[in-house]
Amino acid sequence: MIPVEEALAGLFGLITPLGAEAVPLTRAAGRVLAADVVARRDQPPFAASAMDGYALRAAEAAPGARFRVIGEAAAGARFAGTVGPGEAVRIFTGAPVPEGADRVVIQEDTETTADGIVLTEGLDAGPHIRPAGGDFRTGDRIAAPRRLSPADVALAAAMNHPVLQVARRPVVALISTGDELVMPGEDPGPDQIVASNTFGLKALLEAEGAEARLLPLARDTEASLRMAFDLAASADLIVTIGGASVGDHDLVGKVAADLGLDRAFWKVAMRPGKPLMAGRLSGTPMIGLPGNPVSAMVCGHVFLRPVIRAMQGLPARPLETTTARLAVPVAANGPRTHYMRSEMTAEGIRPFASQDSALLSVLSRADTFLIRPPDAAAAAPGDTVACLHIG
Repeated sequence: MIPVEEALAGLFGLITPLGAEAVPLTRAAGRVLAADVVARRDQPPFAASAMDGYALRAAEAAPGARFRVIGEAAAGARFAGTVGPGEAVRIFTGAPVPEGADRVVIQEDTETTADGIVLTEGLDAGPHIRPAGGDFRTGDRIAAPRRLSPADVALAAAMNHPVLQVARRPVVALISTGDELVMPGEDPGPDQIVASNTFGLKALLEAEGAEARLLPLARDTEASLRMAFDLAASADLIVTIGGASVGDHDLVGKVAADLGLDRAFWKVAMRPGKPLMAGRLSGTPMIGLPGNPVSAMVCGHVFLRPVIRAMQGLPARPLETTTARLAVPVAANGPRTHYMRSEMTAEGIRPFASQDSALLSVLSRADTFLIRPPDAAAAAPGDTVACLHIG
């Protein structure tokens, strides 16, 4: 067995970042930016009013001062003249500030007169003007790589980019194996169960930006597995679920080896998830996950999510962990890193009583993995522990 950190480093060594593709802004959110976005203009491109009010000369702004209103400036329709002494222009938010004006007095601080306005007592300091280039200037950039948030998309639009270069979505072929499996909605036989792993993993992978393809269930025969691997040949990453252990019906490793798998490692010092296998099959990275539902999903968080991020050009590193205080005592750990399904409470992190790797109901309630290092001593309430948020 190898440590979790060594296994993840080995997986990073199997993959390379994918190429880029151009997508319109309407499809860019959540994608990983592959090339810097460089601003093509200043924002705002002119000094703009931040409030509704009157544009005038700041030196003349004092309570009781009177001004003649000589025009109006609205967003998209500037006042073309110049503001002189004793003059003001009615202005609205977003409108260009007229030449000669360097102050906007908000309309609440004015009173209308027969021929203009008078400034009232309690005049604020102003100036209520957004300077040209105050948000960004030509040449400023959104640096790649980064996963594009809705705010990033808005910024790219303001920088006048209708199309962005983003990393291609990794195509992941998911192969579930086992005679005991039927698809959801089918009628299981007396010795069968409903396949669940591929659906949870598909959701997890697609949340990270991958395109996950569910292949037909592979039965516990070499011919069925060979057909599944043939169907997966065009993928960027092959992920098998089940059949990676050492039982008489665990054929994934054997069939993959017969097909030329260059195995990088097998078995990781973790629980759940020990029988993890990885390598290259005809040049395509392959990861063999254990068949227990929770084991597969834990490995999905610990290994698949970082791998998918790295394939899109993001830094090759583990998911970020945090710390929390224990709400209950935890027993000493064994020789493998333990990812305990847990929930965060007002009292601290609380692992669930049962950690059986077959219990999806417990995983569904969990929002955090409590991470127990190998051979960790017993911990008491109030102790600080490492954790990984998954909810």
